[in-house]
Amino acid sequence: MLPQQPPAISDSAVNGTKASNVTGQKKMKANGIQAPKVTKAKSRFFGRFGALIGLTSLWAAIRYSNWAPVSSYALCSREGDFIYTVDQNNTNVQCVVVQGAHISHTGSLSDLTGHSSSYPILGAIAQVFARPSLEIRFIPPGSIVVPGVSDSHAHILEYGASHEIPFEGSPTIADAVSRVRDAILNDPDTINNKTKWIRGSGWDHTVWSSLPSAGDLDADPYIRGRPVVLQSKDYHAVWVSREVIRLSLPLPDSVEGGVIVRDESGQPTGVFLDNAIRYIKQPDLTNDDLRKRFKIAVDHAYERGLTSIHDAGLDPVSLAFFKEQADNGLLPIRIYGMRHFNPNEAFWGNSTEIIIGTDEYRLTARSVKIFADGALRTGGAALYEPYYDNPDTSGFMRLDDDILFDAIRKFLQNGWQVNVHAIGDRANGLVLDAFEASLKGVNVTALRPRLEHAQMMTRNDMKRLGKLGVIASVQPTHAISDMWYAQDRLGPERVKLLYAFRSIIDSGARITFGSDFPVESMNPLSAFYAAITRVSPDGKSPHGPNGWFPEERLSRVEALRGMTIDPAYSSFTEDILGSIEAGKRADFTIFSRDIMTIPVDSILNTQVVATVIDGKTVYGTLDCDV
Repeated sequence: MLPQQPPAISDSAVNGTKASNVTGQKKMKANGIQAPKVTKAKSRFFGRFGALIGLTSLWAAIRYSNWAPVSSYALCSREGDFIYTVDQNNTNVQCVVVQGAHISHTGSLSDLTGHSSSYPILGAIAQVFARPSLEIRFIPPGSIVVPGVSDSHAHILEYGASHEIPFEGSPTIADAVSRVRDAILNDPDTINNKTKWIRGSGWDHTVWSSLPSAGDLDADPYIRGRPVVLQSKDYHAVWVSREVIRLSLPLPDSVEGGVIVRDESGQPTGVFLDNAIRYIKQPDLTNDDLRKRFKIAVDHAYERGLTSIHDAGLDPVSLAFFKEQADNGLLPIRIYGMRHFNPNEAFWGNSTEIIIGTDEYRLTARSVKIFADGALRTGGAALYEPYYDNPDTSGFMRLDDDILFDAIRKFLQNGWQVNVHAIGDRANGLVLDAFEASLKGVNVTALRPRLEHAQMMTRNDMKRLGKLGVIASVQPTHAISDMWYAQDRLGPERVKLLYAFRSIIDSGARITFGSDFPVESMNPLSAFYAAITRVSPDGKSPHGPNGWFPEERLSRVEALRGMTIDPAYSSFTEDILGSIEAGKRADFTIFSRDIMTIPVDSILNTQVVATVIDGKTVYGTLDCDV
């Protein structure tokens, strides 16, 4: 339930209609204020003078009392209705009034300036009375306001880690090794301390000629003997040094739902896939490590217009860090956390606190993240039929069917939202089977289960998705990254089932957008662009300039909802976030261009003018013209 709001700033209706004097009196009375009664005076002068005295006295009493609004302003466009509310009717308005951390009204500029009064003097007084300290802030020409943009699937601290040793664009294994060496040489605390752990992420073996190895790292004299742990771009593989292998011994011969890559002699090469990653022994991150990573991620999120992030897989250390920040009122961005499920641990869904709305809805952790399979890029996505380019494998499930079904059932029974990583068609089918069995007779709206990625599924399962009310949490940028190799991996027929966003929406299912950063770009406009074009940033695709399977493109309205109101619904916050409506939190993103109308090739050149959370500008500046 929202905190009680101060009395409304404006006498204008939320829908932008101009209020009469009678309407204004009714609203003032509804707010507990006795409006002065305008009677038929024998003299027009005395009538107006009496009204003037009454209104001025009332204004003075309120202006200097505790009733005066705090941090109130109106955000407007001089050019017309360029505030996209993303309400149920996708309404556009010219102005939004902010009172503290909340939205109090939306409407037109004329509503704010008092032009609706049939009596000029009373209109001017009413303007002063209604807004004793209201600023009107105009957005720059050509820009637009949208609800605060959300990322429905991301990895916050891992994003910070990806900037410690940046592997983006590394063309060879030798180049990646040189970047590790440079990181060591550029850190005075590391050069002379061979026990300090070296961590990084973002390497992509699909652009290399082979998988890397521990030997590649140890061939460099500055790296040899150091503990090095390097996450892959998709976070489904880890590359380690020989020292880490030594510290992790003994290792199992085989791992269910994962692989310890071995050489011809049976020795670990230094690459661990999926569930095998659990067997790498390394120390927890320190609070100092966490703070540094978090600051990098938040600063970059602000710059890209993000006000809310769904973190897809929090371990106990990360969640404890976020909770400490929230408990002390220090969490600078909204985080919707998914707790990571480890099948080797005892079931905790009936004994662990569900966190909802801590620190003014900055932290919520009411969902669990379960991994069903691996990734398409590494060949770990579970398919019904073998891979087209590797007939010896169909990928793998990371959990036995019984364990998967049991975990989903138990968490749902204990009130948790269950979000399952599922990429291959077999994985998505099995997860939907589990949801269907567990949701019988249950109000699905109260639980809102999600398929994280939902990359590939049969046509029948797409229909089931909508019928069951399961949310598809998708990453459109994955589509334009994978489109270049997807057909080689899946063949010409099955590839049509990949990233079928239009088909999913047409099934009646709800889609919510994420980026999976740092796997893909954090910029939400990259997802927006990918969803509506299905072409690369330079306008290309395997099927030409109209897009890769262009029939699966989404409209701009659908894409905007996918990064605003749909993430809010997917995190149970549609009543307070996701659209610009009275009573909701004042979270906004201001873009430099109208992404809803400009040519598609201009979308990725659009900048963030400002990012606003709870009415406060956390990035950029707004023109203030009182």
